[in-house]
Amino acid sequence: MAVTAAEAAVLEAGGDPEPGRSPSRGGGRRARLRFLRGGKTVTGLAILGFFTLLAVVGPWIAPYDPDRMSDDILQAPSAAHWFGTTQTGQDVLSQILVGTRGVLVVGFVAGFLATVLSVLIGVSAGFLGGVADELLSALSNIFLVIPALPLIIIIASFVSDTGDMLIAAVIAATSWAWGARVLRAQTLSLRRRDYVEAARATGEPTWRIICFEIMPNLTAVIASGFVGTVIFAVLLEITLAFTGVADISNWNWGTVLFWAQSNQALAQGAWWWFVPAGVCIALLGAALSLINFGIDEFINPRLRTETGASRKVRMRVGFTPVVRDLQDPGKPQDPGKPQDPRKSQNLHDGKEPRA
Repeated sequence: MAVTAAEAAVLEAGGDPEPGRSPSRGGGRRARLRFLRGGKTVTGLAILGFFTLLAVVGPWIAPYDPDRMSDDILQAPSAAHWFGTTQTGQDVLSQILVGTRGVLVVGFVAGFLATVLSVLIGVSAGFLGGVADELLSALSNIFLVIPALPLIIIIASFVSDTGDMLIAAVIAATSWAWGARVLRAQTLSLRRRDYVEAARATGEPTWRIICFEIMPNLTAVIASGFVGTVIFAVLLEITLAFTGVADISNWNWGTVLFWAQSNQALAQGAWWWFVPAGVCIALLGAALSLINFGIDEFINPRLRTETGASRKVRMRVGFTPVVRDLQDPGKPQDPGKPQDPRKSQNLHDGKEPRA
């Protein structure tokens, strides 16, 4: 039996070209884990997992209190202080470990809240249409032009304690609109598909159609938007701390850079004061970007590679009828030469030619 290229691709991916048959258990598991086979994704998740572990156990494994002053002033990295000390004798490694939690908390909380808002408003606007679409789209356009940094500065001038949760809430409130626009456009292209119309014809409620028919096809887009929002929130939190807008009594990587810049660490040659924080920021941003690239390769067939989300299609050859000359059975008939039915036979069906 001949197998076409499309069927070969389905078989190679673990599916089944015949309707009515369920794919094998191993093939379905391989299809679900295709996202984790990419080198970019694995590298990004490994680095992000390392920083997440530091955020959880950092305050307990810090060798010193980050606020504790000592007589070891501006000491270079040594066995006693791996990342050196500050102008007041504070341990830089302890500040980095304790500050990791604040950076990740703001990033993930802001990303989660912004993703929830973008899904609720974007998917609802695209699926419902009509007046609801007009109102929700107008709301998205309003929040799309509200800048996050000036708004946080204004709020910080009126609020005495600008904590991490308040900053995360403001970032989420000003960064969900773009994701909602993208999800609305995707939902508009999905709401008239055959399977959605079939679910609507069978009397399925609207919430069930959205949750079980629309949302599974938007998972990769939602994940990519979440990662992008986390990157934006992390960089904005560090920027606010570096400029002194956020509460500098709460340690994070931006606070370390703020004190290093305020005490002229570069002019004093104390490179160990600001380099570790800068390296951590670069590694975390690279990890989140690699995860985002992995998601793009997973959902975009043009970006897929053999080592990433896709697999190489292997052609499977079946039986093909061959016409041969009766005078010389081992020689195939010339396709450009007229064929004499009395001097040839079709080896595929095995029938003798008629005189």
